[in-house]
Amino acid sequence: MMPSLQYLLGTESARLGARHQVSGLNSRFAAGHLPFADYVAHQRELIAHVRYALSKVDDASALEQIVTGNAPFELKPTATTAQRARRGVLLIHGLTDSPYFMRRLGAFFQVQGFHVMAILLPGHGTQPGDLLEVSYREWAHAVAYGADQLAAVTDEIYLAGYSAGATLSIAHSLHDARVRGLFLYSPALQINADAAWARLHQAYSWLLPAGRWVNILPDVDVYKYESLPKNAAAQIYALIREVHKTLSQHALDVPVFAVASADDVTAMPSATVDFMAQVRHSYRKLVLYTTDMDCLVPGLARHHLERVYSAIPASGILSSAHTAIVLPPDDPHYGLQGEYHNCTHYHPHDMQKYAMCMTHPGQILQGEINAANLQSGILRRLMVNPHFAQMEDSMRHFIAELP
Repeated sequence: MMPSLQYLLGTESARLGARHQVSGLNSRFAAGHLPFADYVAHQRELIAHVRYALSKVDDASALEQIVTGNAPFELKPTATTAQRARRGVLLIHGLTDSPYFMRRLGAFFQVQGFHVMAILLPGHGTQPGDLLEVSYREWAHAVAYGADQLAAVTDEIYLAGYSAGATLSIAHSLHDARVRGLFLYSPALQINADAAWARLHQAYSWLLPAGRWVNILPDVDVYKYESLPKNAAAQIYALIREVHKTLSQHALDVPVFAVASADDVTAMPSATVDFMAQVRHSYRKLVLYTTDMDCLVPGLARHHLERVYSAIPASGILSSAHTAIVLPPDDPHYGLQGEYHNCTHYHPHDMQKYAMCMTHPGQILQGEINAANLQSGILRRLMVNPHFAQMEDSMRHFIAELP
């Protein structure tokens, strides 16, 4: 099925800005053999340079906050005095996101005795235009670098990825025997079919620059791009195809802990269920957020599955969402009382609802941006997990019984 004409042509090119251009500094993974601390310092300098040039942030503390949220980071275990930790975990953020999304998970793993490293995927953390020329192979290079750095200081390495980061985690584990287990959050194992056509823009985008973009949005968020280039969609689509091809030839045989929303409209939850059912290792657990506690989950035994009822009517929460897994409800930026509101689904076709969604001072509905929820009233896409503490308990129990 062909995508819509609007998808092919994009929106009006007059809305393209400096942030939609390629900086020329962030499309390739260039850390080489840098020690991880030097890699972090280099990425911080790069982010600061591009962000300052883009927005001319004069407040040094504000710029520092933006840099820290977008930069890779390292957390050494708090529960050991040994020079070398037994376990380490590499955190990999999602498409258009940043390491900010992995900070709370990093703190959790640190308390569990893991040495934590979080990478920044090429094209991210600077400006959306840097995703115009990036390849998923550059993302894979960053993951391989992080795994090598982690293996140098720990005895066992684990990968923890969110969305596209989960896909990259699976891809890497299929050819790196050092990986002892996976933690996957909203894994992107099947996405919107329009992504299959994303490369078509190359034939006409020289004439219609907006045709290079799935959407062109305000990009008011400082830790996540709102605008999305078609190249980024094409790259995650190609990565998913490669993962499925490899999985058809080599079964995954490591422990897997996964979390997904049954209402996810970005990454199809059925693909996550199918994947978990095919994992060869007997030690696996899927936490599934759902508004249908009787929903069928084929291929998974009861002890492999934990259903969590995701709606909280008293708080205006209609369901979980693709974006509502890895951050706690008290997150100062994305939280239930946070400073950022995800309302891009109204932009630009209904600017009145967009303004109401962004500025409403009281409680407003939150959940996944599916048809049923959107018909319920003004809706913000839920960015945090109200059941985060419960998820931490599940992870803690999973870690305690790791083989």
